[in-house]
Amino acid sequence: MPLVSVVVPSHNRARLLRRTLQSILAQHLTDLEVVLVDDGSTDDPPDITAEVDPRIVVIRNREPSGVSAARNRGIAAAHGDWIAFCDDDDLWSPDKLSRQLMAAERAGAGWAYTGDVNIDDKLHVLSGGPPWDPQDVVALLPRWNPIASGGSNVMVRSEVLAAVGGFDPSLRRTEDWDLWIRIARTGPPACVREPLVAYRFHMGNVAIDPSEMVNEARTLALRYGIPVDETAMQRRAAWSALRAGRRLLAVRHYASAIAGGDVRSIGRAVVALVHPAVGNDRLFRFAGRDSAWIAEAERWLGAFATDTGPSGAAPNDP
Repeated sequence: MPLVSVVVPSHNRARLLRRTLQSILAQHLTDLEVVLVDDGSTDDPPDITAEVDPRIVVIRNREPSGVSAARNRGIAAAHGDWIAFCDDDDLWSPDKLSRQLMAAERAGAGWAYTGDVNIDDKLHVLSGGPPWDPQDVVALLPRWNPIASGGSNVMVRSEVLAAVGGFDPSLRRTEDWDLWIRIARTGPPACVREPLVAYRFHMGNVAIDPSEMVNEARTLALRYGIPVDETAMQRRAAWSALRAGRRLLAVRHYASAIAGGDVRSIGRAVVALVHPAVGNDRLFRFAGRDSAWIAEAERWLGAFATDTGPSGAAPNDP
C-alpha cells in the first residue's frame, strides 16, 4: 500500500499533463501512486503514462463526467493512507508531499496545505505570496476560500476524506471550497509556509461564466448556514472576467460588490473599463508580488524550464 495516492483528473491536456506528471513523479517522497483519471479525453493521455512510470494507474471515463466526478472516481481507486490532488496543468516542488507530511505529523493534523505562485504557460511567475496561517484559514473558510490553487494544494488523510465525503459534482467553481469546509470541521489543517505549488494560468482555465462563483457561494451559505462574503465572491468573478477580457461583465460584478458596501470596487470598476492590461497577463501586476517568495519558487521551477520531458520536448514547446 502506498503512503500517498495522488489523484489527477485530466481532460484533453496531454501536453500540459506531461509536465505535471513529471513534477509528481520527481517527489522526494517516492512511496506514492498516481491515479490518473482520463475524463473522456480524445488526445490519449494513457499513451503518455506508459513511457513515464509504473506507479501511474490509469482510469478511463468513456465520456467526460467533470472534474469533481473524475476526482471522486480516483479517490475510490486510491490505496494510500493520504490522498493528494493535482490538476493536470499545475506543478509541484519536489519536496511538496514530504514537507506537508512532516507538517501534518508535527501538528497531529488530518490535512495540510502549502503556499503557491501563479505562473503562465511558459512557467514565468506572475504573482505570489505567503498563505494564511491555519487558524486564519479555519476562521475564513465560512466567508470565502483562503486556500489558493484549488485542489492542487491540499492533501488529506484517506480516513478523514472517507468520513466527510468527496467532491460535489453539482458544483463547478466552488467544489474545492465546499470540501475544505467539511474537512475543517474535523480539525484544523497543518501548513507549510513555502511556495511549493505552481498554479498555471492559461485560457483553458478561464471561467466561461464567472457568475457561477457567486451563485454557488450562495448555495454553500444555505447548505452550511455560513456567513459567505458575497462581495468577495463578486470581486473574484470580476477578476475572472478581466482575465477573459470581458470588461463590461467585470464592471457588472464590481457594481454588485459596490452595492454590497465595497467602496474600493469603484476604483476597480474604472480600471476594468480603461486599463490596457485587461485580458492579458499584465493584469497580475495588480495581484501583488512578494519578491523573496517568488525567487524561492523560481529555484525549483527552473528545473522544468531546462529539462525535457518524456516526449523529448521542452515545456515551452508547442
